[in-house]
Amino acid sequence: MRSAVIVDVVRTPSGKGKPGGALSGTHPVELLATVLRALLGRNDLDPAQVDDVIAGCVGQNGEQSLNIARNAVLAAGLPETVPATTVDRQCGSSQQAAHFAAQGVLAGAYDIAIACGVESMSRVPMFSAVQGSDPYAPLASRYPDGLVQQGISAELIAVRWKIGREDLDAFAARSHRLAAATAVSGGFDDEIVPVGTHATDETVRPSTTVESLAGLKPAFQDDATDTRLPEIDWRITPGNSSPLTDGASAALIMSETMAATLGLRPLARFHSFAVTGSDPLLMLTGVIPATVHALDRSGLSIDDIDAFEVNEAFAPVPLVWQRETGADPDRVNPRGGAIALGHPLGASGTRLLTTLVHHLQATGGRYGLQTMCEGGGMANATIIERL
Repeated sequence: MRSAVIVDVVRTPSGKGKPGGALSGTHPVELLATVLRALLGRNDLDPAQVDDVIAGCVGQNGEQSLNIARNAVLAAGLPETVPATTVDRQCGSSQQAAHFAAQGVLAGAYDIAIACGVESMSRVPMFSAVQGSDPYAPLASRYPDGLVQQGISAELIAVRWKIGREDLDAFAARSHRLAAATAVSGGFDDEIVPVGTHATDETVRPSTTVESLAGLKPAFQDDATDTRLPEIDWRITPGNSSPLTDGASAALIMSETMAATLGLRPLARFHSFAVTGSDPLLMLTGVIPATVHALDRSGLSIDDIDAFEVNEAFAPVPLVWQRETGADPDRVNPRGGAIALGHPLGASGTRLLTTLVHHLQATGGRYGLQTMCEGGGMANATIIERL
């Protein structure tokens, strides 16, 4: 029976997703090409053996248009015979790319594939592709009151689950504290590929405290014109949300037989997958049923999982997820999460996978689970087993 394994996973450091950020001078095609070259070079792999490259990217316009995966393959110097495609499952795009790559290996369609992702939010701003248009217009008959943006959704779930501002800020401060401690100890060294002279995460703020976060104003209150919204104590701020970020990440995935043939030692095996839709109004809660589905398919319980990576798009997401699943909070995002490390949309899925694999390798844990909420009300979940 075939199995799909992860031989290596890498990422760039994070850069602030605004003009002047550490990676803002780098074209997104080159960001993605950087991790592709590193992945192949670190494993001395003949690039002609790669069957396909699947990349996640959300802002597929401007410099990220025209199939950025293929452009990055060519920019990285891979043979013209190596194909590539770009997928969009919103924030989970490169996690979905990893699913497609692993499922292709399991099906026998691929022997070797690369799953990757990229987003340059400084050069291709979020929502720039939809300016002047209304992609939700055809949904009016089903949702006559319209849909809300993710920040409002984060507010709604914080209210529904009664998570206060102090708890949100405490979780955000924890993210920075854990990420900073991991960086100081060298925990990110094996997973980060420098971009030029930039080799550390620009978005981590070691001095962040609950007290400093308490002074920030709510970010979405002025956007709240929807009459369905209750009178609430607004609590989602830039401090307890993920920052706009530039970055790229990539995973080398192959059959276990091919890894043995090439003399490569796999780091982990894909164990089970899940993807689900959820309420597009509370679009951030899909991580809960996705986790349940992945566990059901794996035959494992929540207590069998040694580490979790739950994308910190907004602090309520992992807090609600932890409350509903009963996961040990100390096992959730043990190296910090997107609030500190950033959320370069299309790159985040394989970035979480990178951090999860390296954490399991460092700690000797056996099983890891990653999950992330996605725009429009969806979520992916992946369970891996360290080898």
